[in-house]
Amino acid sequence: QVQLVESGGGLVQAGGSLKLSCAASDRTFNNYYMGWFRQAPGKEREFVAAISWGGARTDYAGSVKGRFTISRDNAKNTVYLQMNSLKPEDTAVYYCAAGRGPYTASFTVRAYDYWGQGTQVTVST
Repeated sequence: QVQLVESGGGLVQAGGSLKLSCAASDRTFNNYYMGWFRQAPGKEREFVAAISWGGARTDYAGSVKGRFTISRDNAKNTVYLQMNSLKPEDTAVYYCAAGRGPYTASFTVRAYDYWGQGTQVTVST
């Protein structure tokens, strides 16, 4: 069982930045690809970004490409999401997730085996 704990959420003005962190309890962290998803009130959970096991490959949703950066530090069992140029429509609960299946499916919710509890990001106008 892998436990994931997100941190770094908060309230920020439009145009500002936040950096989310997700710490994993499993020492085999580098066996998982990692993803960030978000869910706004009344909407389905949606893909934000994913990173492969060693970090060589990253993928982003079109709505965040060029503004968000996913990275990982396997020595610290931690994945990060740097969010710049934030917009009000980025407001949501952000979740990190860990998966062991095919990385090609990493943009889908069902590709992940473990989820964090989520951290709220609110972007004001």
